[in-house]
Amino acid sequence: MKRLFVASMLLASSVASYGQEASAAAAPEPAAPEIRNWFNDPFFTLSQDFTGCPVPLGPFTGRAEMEDDAHYRVERGTTCWLAHKCTKPNSYMYDADIADAVRSRFTGAPTLHGTSIWITVQRRFIYADGCAPSAFDRDALEKQLEAVPDVEKVFIRLSTDPHAPLPYKPFPAQK
Repeated sequence: MKRLFVASMLLASSVASYGQEASAAAAPEPAAPEIRNWFNDPFFTLSQDFTGCPVPLGPFTGRAEMEDDAHYRVERGTTCWLAHKCTKPNSYMYDADIADAVRSRFTGAPTLHGTSIWITVQRRFIYADGCAPSAFDRDALEKQLEAVPDVEKVFIRLSTDPHAPLPYKPFPAQK
């Protein structure tokens, strides 16, 4: 009698656990966290002529990363002014003007032919992410971007092969 009870309990337990596994497998995946450009950092396409180049993540983040970055942005943004390197009280206040200057200097530039480049401007830094042929003059692009007024630093992160590991984070694939 005891054995029959134990056997029936084991059977019931295994059926219940199988049901939980099956329902867990059938349950929909949790939604991916929403990503947004929380701080409205300038992000735009400079050129789009390199087939298959993945769009960079740019300034888009999830809420948790945004909350982590908020204090850092205030601290880093005001450091420039406190060090008397900026006339504006926060270095992020320069970003829109820098983005406008980059757009006006490079719109329709023949030197960008054959490239796909996206620009992110954050804290007087310019990030040029995307793809370009190996013959593309990255140094010339860097020098031209550095010449934009109020730019502190330029990062050129271009790949010659969109299927190889990228030097930047790509935007997540859309379903």
